Amino acid sequence: MDEREFLAERFEEHRTHLKAVAYRMLGSLAEADDAVQEAWLRLSRSDAGAVVNLGGWLTTVVGRVCLDMLRSRTSRREDPIDEWLPDPVIAAPGGTDPEQEALLADSVGLALLVVLESLSPAERLAFVLHDTFAVPFEEIAPIVGRSPDAARQLASRARRRVRGAAPVPERDRARQRAVVEAFHAAARAGDFEALVAVLDPDVELRADLGAAGRQHLRGARTVAGQAAAFSRGAAYTSRPALVNGTAGVVAMDGDRPVSVLSFTVSGGRIVAIDILADPVRLARLDLSVLD
Repeated sequence: MDEREFLAERFEEHRTHLKAVAYRMLGSLAEADDAVQEAWLRLSRSDAGAVVNLGGWLTTVVGRVCLDMLRSRTSRREDPIDEWLPDPVIAAPGGTDPEQEALLADSVGLALLVVLESLSPAERLAFVLHDTFAVPFEEIAPIVGRSPDAARQLASRARRRVRGAAPVPERDRARQRAVVEAFHAAARAGDFEALVAVLDPDVELRADLGAAGRQHLRGARTVAGQAAAFSRGAAYTSRPALVNGTAGVVAMDGDRPVSVLSFTVSGGRIVAIDILADPVRLARLDLSVLD
């Protein structure tokens, strides 16, 4: 085995962790892969023999790459940043594979990723690297060009915003699924009051419709009305799935995915519904795990 092959093997040992970091930072599976690939290119061009802690070095590199990507994304995006729906990670109801488990470290549901989208790039990096992946502020500081104390303040501000905006989800998947099934039963029956009963009064529905735009609804009666209207005209089949580790549904028209629905359940009610219905983004998803 030559030196490059040995280095590639060492890198592969860290790939899953690095993709988890990048996904938390970017909310995009394709961009996460790009960030990890860029880390490999930088490693292959460096003096790897001088790196004492390869995992830490690579995590820092991925952090820098993601920070640059977030800043570029923020500068060119015309839509309000908090309306962008992150890529879902989809698995069969029975469980997830090791890579998916790593991607979803610390229950990174879509509702939480949406909140992370509202942070500044530096806040997001400080929060993700420190609170999720235990990177010391002394190592975060040079990435964001701040002192360790300033990096600590970035993470603290982000933490307060996350706690104030991200709902704490129900952890029991059986209870999640029961609530989601009650929602779909009520929607199929056109039972408006039953729909309202299963929705939190302040429920939020976010939908990415692709070229048709985005939708953001608030309130149980508003969301219930939308769900009832959609179900009356829909002829799709619904396949249960885990979407970012929680109970969700993939709506299918034959073999073609029409939408992916992620539900955040808290206190026995649905507090958030995130819907990906962009045909272009749906076509990129790997749904073979549901077969």
